[in-house]
Amino acid sequence: MSDLVGDARAWPPDAQEAVRLLAVSALVEGRDRAEVAALFKVSVRAVDNWWAKWQAGGRGALLSRARGRRVGEHQVLSEAEQAVVRQAVLDHIPSDLGLSGQLWTRGQIGELIFKLCRVRFTEPGVGKYLKRWGLTFQRPDKRAVEQDPEAARLWHEETWPAIRARAKAENAEVLFGDQVGIRSDQVTGRTWGAKGTTPIVRRSGNRFSVNAMSAISTRGRMHFMVFTESFDAKVMCRFLARLVGHFDRKIHLIVDRHSAHRSKTVRAWLAGHKDQIELHFLPSYSPELNPDELVNADLKRSLPHTHRARNQTELAAETRRFSHRRQRQPHIVRGYFGGPHVRYVLDENPLSF
Repeated sequence: MSDLVGDARAWPPDAQEAVRLLAVSALVEGRDRAEVAALFKVSVRAVDNWWAKWQAGGRGALLSRARGRRVGEHQVLSEAEQAVVRQAVLDHIPSDLGLSGQLWTRGQIGELIFKLCRVRFTEPGVGKYLKRWGLTFQRPDKRAVEQDPEAARLWHEETWPAIRARAKAENAEVLFGDQVGIRSDQVTGRTWGAKGTTPIVRRSGNRFSVNAMSAISTRGRMHFMVFTESFDAKVMCRFLARLVGHFDRKIHLIVDRHSAHRSKTVRAWLAGHKDQIELHFLPSYSPELNPDELVNADLKRSLPHTHRARNQTELAAETRRFSHRRQRQPHIVRGYFGGPHVRYVLDENPLSF
């Protein structure tokens, strides 16, 4: 017949801990084990177990611990297998590894685990591992497949630092420039609507567009030009002429490799103004390195919040209003340089310019 007179396992953890500590305290004071068991309504065997734990590990051995498995305990995948799968997800897209698609889902990661480790997981099971690995579901950045990683590395480590050093030595201004097209039929951003019913935005059936060229500096300066003709070398020269007219010192203008930027016409114009302005080119297919791209994105987001332009003249006027507003908001212009991919302009030499 069992000597169990009470089941402490059914008590709350804090009550169990208190009883263990009080029982051992009573034993230390010299009370008999059977007396202590009767006092706290537990078995003599339980009292003996507590006494043994106290002798082996002291008070800490009697404290309550969180129930269930410890983090990482009894994982189906070994630590080495988990490391391999995690790195594969970070370094590759699914199609690189014989799976379908460009983006990872929990289902595809489950297929990868089966392919590498021959173990099947449900999607919630995969999700637990992803959480443990510190991975979250995110919107990815886009990169052109034509982009040369080595050219981007050289820009960060050699080209940009050299431009920055020259500009500082010449007491010159550094600007990042870009051009953008705005169409009357583009709809950006989001709006509220009834669930299950797509909201409708009324717009003119006539299609028209305008173009803009802008240049910004880390000082918060912004210069722009709005035009209706196609962007070409003549337009670029007109913008350069307007730009140098605003400065009494040399300009280092950084732009992408658009054919107009590198045309014979522009090179000839620059040769005649080499003491006023110099052009530098970002690596090919690398718009994320240009903070002025964030101006373009801001412009396209902002225009739909104003009234919808009914003709090209109104669209050009709205574009100018946006640009004039940003000129009066240098803190916002400086904020464009805080983007994750363009912060290098500030981080490498935050006191320059």
